[in-house]
Amino acid sequence: MLGMVLLLRGSRQALAAELRRRLRGDVWFDDGRRAIYATDSSNYRQVPLGVACPADEEDLAEVLLVCREAGAPVTGRGAGTSLAGQACNETVIVDLSRHLTKILGVDPDARTARVQPGVVLDDLRAACQPYGITFGPDPATHAWCTIGGMIGNNSCGTHALYAGKTVDNVIDLTVHTYRGTRLRLGESVARWQGDPGWQSHGGEILADIRNIAERYAELIRQRYPAIPRRVSGYNLDELLPERGFNVARSLVGSESTCVLVSEATLALAPSPVHRRLVVLGYRDIYAAADQVPALLDHELLGLEGFDSVLTGQMRAAGLNVADLDLLPPGAGWLLAEVGADDAGEAQARAESLAAAAGADGASVVLLTDRARQRAAWRIRESGLGATSRPRGGQPNHEGWEDAAVAPARLGEYLRRIRDLWGEYGYSGAWYGHFGQGCVHTRNNFDFSSARGVTKFRSYIEHAADIVVELGGSLSGEHGDGQARGELLGKMYGPELVQAFGEFKAAWDPDGRMNPGKLVDARPLDADLHYGPAHRVIDLSPPAFAFAKDGGSLHTAVSRCVGVGACRRTDTGVMCPSFRVTRDEKHSTRGRAKLLGEMLQGEVTPASWRNKDVFDALDLCLSCKGCAAECPTRVDLAAYKAEFLSHYYQGRLRPAFAYALGLVPWLARAGSRVPRLANALLGDHGVGRLGKRLAGVSATRPVPRFAPAAFRRSAVHARQGTGSVVVWPDTFSDAFWPGRASATVAVLQSIGESVAVPSRWGCCGRPLYDFGMLGLARRALSGVLDILWPWVAAGVPVVVPEPSCLAVFRDELPELLADDPRAARVGGLARSLSEHLLAVGWSPGGARAGAVAFVHPHCHLRAIGGQAADLAVLERAGYRAELLDSGCCGLAGSFGFRREHDAVSRQIAADRFLPAIAAVPDGAELIMDGFSCATQAAHLGARAGRSLAEVLIEVSR
Repeated sequence: MLGMVLLLRGSRQALAAELRRRLRGDVWFDDGRRAIYATDSSNYRQVPLGVACPADEEDLAEVLLVCREAGAPVTGRGAGTSLAGQACNETVIVDLSRHLTKILGVDPDARTARVQPGVVLDDLRAACQPYGITFGPDPATHAWCTIGGMIGNNSCGTHALYAGKTVDNVIDLTVHTYRGTRLRLGESVARWQGDPGWQSHGGEILADIRNIAERYAELIRQRYPAIPRRVSGYNLDELLPERGFNVARSLVGSESTCVLVSEATLALAPSPVHRRLVVLGYRDIYAAADQVPALLDHELLGLEGFDSVLTGQMRAAGLNVADLDLLPPGAGWLLAEVGADDAGEAQARAESLAAAAGADGASVVLLTDRARQRAAWRIRESGLGATSRPRGGQPNHEGWEDAAVAPARLGEYLRRIRDLWGEYGYSGAWYGHFGQGCVHTRNNFDFSSARGVTKFRSYIEHAADIVVELGGSLSGEHGDGQARGELLGKMYGPELVQAFGEFKAAWDPDGRMNPGKLVDARPLDADLHYGPAHRVIDLSPPAFAFAKDGGSLHTAVSRCVGVGACRRTDTGVMCPSFRVTRDEKHSTRGRAKLLGEMLQGEVTPASWRNKDVFDALDLCLSCKGCAAECPTRVDLAAYKAEFLSHYYQGRLRPAFAYALGLVPWLARAGSRVPRLANALLGDHGVGRLGKRLAGVSATRPVPRFAPAAFRRSAVHARQGTGSVVVWPDTFSDAFWPGRASATVAVLQSIGESVAVPSRWGCCGRPLYDFGMLGLARRALSGVLDILWPWVAAGVPVVVPEPSCLAVFRDELPELLADDPRAARVGGLARSLSEHLLAVGWSPGGARAGAVAFVHPHCHLRAIGGQAADLAVLERAGYRAELLDSGCCGLAGSFGFRREHDAVSRQIAADRFLPAIAAVPDGAELIMDGFSCATQAAHLGARAGRSLAEVLIEVSR
């Protein structure tokens, strides 16, 4: 590889120093960043020389200039979600997603937008929405993929059926070549050729391109498949006279093998106001595919499909299971979307489609409600999460996941690939863009053995032969990269492959732009991330059981397949620190990949004392947002606790770890003398000195102890009695007894006999943040001892604090997997709302017409408890709404650390504080998490009340 010439540390560090000297953006050549950027979302792994994040277009040009002077190859990268290996290479990775993120203008009259390459697609769509227009192509990663990445890959998505591929929506591109030429390409090229100075604007390049187009025109017309989803190869067809010699569009899909894009002018499409979704069920997915041509006679916005293998894997994984109730009978389904600006017209189109499909034998459900439509789309979007790691099976991988054929031949294609699976012993689910003949799958390839890799290659070659025979494209969406680049000769023949080489050479005569991808591609079975050469270095056994991952931390972190959902910033929780820093190192993906690299030991040390990993985990809030929102259920909170437990083994932790991690024991002491404790910890000289010595933020007031602890003030039953137990967690006991007392009162109001343990115990929630897992195990064993008399009798345990409830259900069974009592306690632990629903609670009074907004604790989201809160409020007469308010940013001890205080406040300012401020006066604000309420109080926001304190008013 060309990058090998610079892999010697001295050369690489000299390049890094020069880039840092001449760039205003970020330059990362440390081993941790190189490990993080060594993979994208594909099967491939190639360690880069380093990473450069240009601050603007001038910086981008400077990156290329410095790399050219050093002879270093480069690769452009957007969100890093490439599935064919085109965003990883032994080059300088130019990350355009960090700073080049401006929407430069939207012209609603011309229906155009000017953007920088790092603009996230959904951000552009949001900017266009007020004008009733949108950027049409929308891949599944629309909430975090970048426009530059879409241009590099020629992305498509669900609505390419009516809006076209990215190539169809590009007007102009501003590009930079490796040799320093800057060109603005597109409809303006013809004008430039009349300019006497056009040679200085890259005229030689354009002349070469025109010459290529003229010499290969007839072959292009003959051999380019006339199908909707031809993404493989360069878009040389855009250079034909009948296409207007559109050089900009010829570069779409070139995967940074020719140029880097610094600006794009895009065409926007109308976005129908009213949409309807017709869900069609068939006996199997192959029968569904056969019906696609007939359905395309209707005016469709999208036509997606999936099979019963996918829905079965969703059920096994517990992923969006409730949404499956929307499906009509069948074992293969199509989602046909229609729309119009007039509601009546949209409804008429949907009813016509439904009637026609029903007459052809489909079972039909027509969805008009937007919430139900979104639920149906979630099924389709569950493809990656459900199929990548099927419960009880081997991981599935991409490799042959996005070929495309003409829709009329789709059923034949799917059946022939199914038969090929049978020959090779592979299996998979089908899901994807049926309306354009591009259907995705992931298969159980074995990359770990040489025999498995040989079998994989044979299968891919046979599958490629089938597609070519059917007149299809090797890639219908994900591009060629390394996965399909070497197969292009099968599809186009040697002459057009030669034309591809000439096209690249016209732009990149030095061969330094993303070498080994698409053109002169490295073998499709080389550089496999988990190939036969992959090694895992066994460090000391984990403290967590990692029961779902065979007891292996490596298997657990390998859940990350690089899809990048943790880079989403518009909704949800994951990942709070990335939303502030926009640094890949602080994403769930970056941290998981780095942990995996640590266990490999090639780029970053295979050691529990790994500083790269420690630094990356420092801003992890342990919010467990990833455990709920990552499609493959990566749980960084657990991985961080595991790592820190080994990192600090045999040595002292910093002072703040003891001051904040041992809060349960400090609170136990303070609650006995609350007035004295509050006096000592107040805002005065002694209190401020204590904070400084403990490494605690001076701007954070210490939570005040309640005048009387809940455990001491509660009227509780004797040990061994009661129909329900209320667990007096540390936060409720010492700081917020009103929440626990209200919980008891609500339960008593429905006739429950409530027991409150008199013995002190704590689940040790703060301990996990600092990896104090030995002490956590002992604390949890004490909890089991306290609760066992009730639990053995099957008595439910209601836990007022969401973070403690999450420990009971998650960390407890994982840390004490060898104690059979742990699973029993975890199974009987409930929130108040979950218990009320379980016993069929109905309120004594109702707040008809009242409105309640709920901010759920991140850990409650992780265990799926927020739905019960909403259901109970609705029974009480409230119109309840879940706030999309993200993470509060305090996250237990995180915001109290002096060096984290500023980040904590930035996280709160992102969505938490604005969401609270938007709650109308007179509406109830419910906030059950102690951390959330504390953060709100610290930052001068409304803290709301606990659910129990609200429900007691309708329970009397």
